Amino acid sequence: MALDPLAQARTLLERGEYGKVLRLLEPLLPEHAPASAIGAGMRLLMATALMGQGHTDRAADCCRSLRSCVDPDLRAQARDLLMVLEAPELQRPREWSLTMPELPIGQSLEGTATPLRRRRAPGPPPPPPLPVGPTRTPSGFVALAGVLLVLLLVASLLGGCLDVHSQVRFEGPGRLQVSHLVQSSSGRTTPWQRRFAAALQSSTPFRSGAVSEGQRLQTPVLPAREALQALGRSLELAASLADQPLPPPRLEWKETNWLLGVQQQLLLEFDLTTVPALPGVDVSLELSPLRPAAVKRADPPLRDPASRFTEPGASAAAGQAIVWAPLPGRMNRLELRCWRWSGLGLGALAIALALALVLLLQTLRRGLGFGLPELPA
Repeated sequence: MALDPLAQARTLLERGEYGKVLRLLEPLLPEHAPASAIGAGMRLLMATALMGQGHTDRAADCCRSLRSCVDPDLRAQARDLLMVLEAPELQRPREWSLTMPELPIGQSLEGTATPLRRRRAPGPPPPPPLPVGPTRTPSGFVALAGVLLVLLLVASLLGGCLDVHSQVRFEGPGRLQVSHLVQSSSGRTTPWQRRFAAALQSSTPFRSGAVSEGQRLQTPVLPAREALQALGRSLELAASLADQPLPPPRLEWKETNWLLGVQQQLLLEFDLTTVPALPGVDVSLELSPLRPAAVKRADPPLRDPASRFTEPGASAAAGQAIVWAPLPGRMNRLELRCWRWSGLGLGALAIALALALVLLLQTLRRGLGFGLPELPA
């Protein structure tokens, strides 16, 4: 029998008869506690009816009384309804409303009536609108805006003219050292420099060090393949930070040991066909100690070592280094082949020659009849 009043209350609630819902359910509340499912259902219907009448405080009290309800679904419904009731009211900004100015009503409209004016004769028709063509997309303006955005991005990344001078130093058979010298014309560290240094130090063996000319990032002396991998990784990071994705560089190293020395072959190939020319940015690569005769192919040609850089240039100015500057918008390729003597092999050869000379002299001495050397008596 207790379900009939609930069904009847739901029907009245759907019709919007909130007062009848309250008069129907309020006498039944003492018989059903808030913890029971029937009592909780009655109080939820009463809270909804009170909300319809604008009595939000009483509706919130009904919802709070259902915190001890055994039915988790009814308890969750009461909690959600209470959150809606307790939500703060948002103040409507004054700018969202339109206020009409006050009109003076002091004077009577009876004495202000004026006789109707004589209706004017119709004038000539208005001129036709100017002929216009269909609306076209302002492609020129869009292109100009795109170019300006690219220039602003490059300027914000570089902060002025930027020189990136990389150096590969041959420290011995199979051992290389790679370094980058980044110089800004403004004399201050640019945002791109800070991001580049942080990315290199977190993912490669490069370590940062400040010098008078700018910022130096240098690896320890590494095996040749590891050093070339660090060089390729630094190129990929620089391209990604400048938002210029590049194909992986081609870095090949081959070394043949002939005991007395080693023959070294190095191939560097950078595909920069998709990179546009950036004004104020200069990139170069120095390899030392190395003579120009070791270069088998250089595209683009080598740069004069002493023409621009002075910090790495002690070996470059003395002819012990080459400087190669890859250019954007083209395929860059450098092939090297050189011979490096091995100190250990030369020392072993000198010892073998000295031993052979001693045996030869001993043989000549015995042939002259002196015999073997003896200790003094």
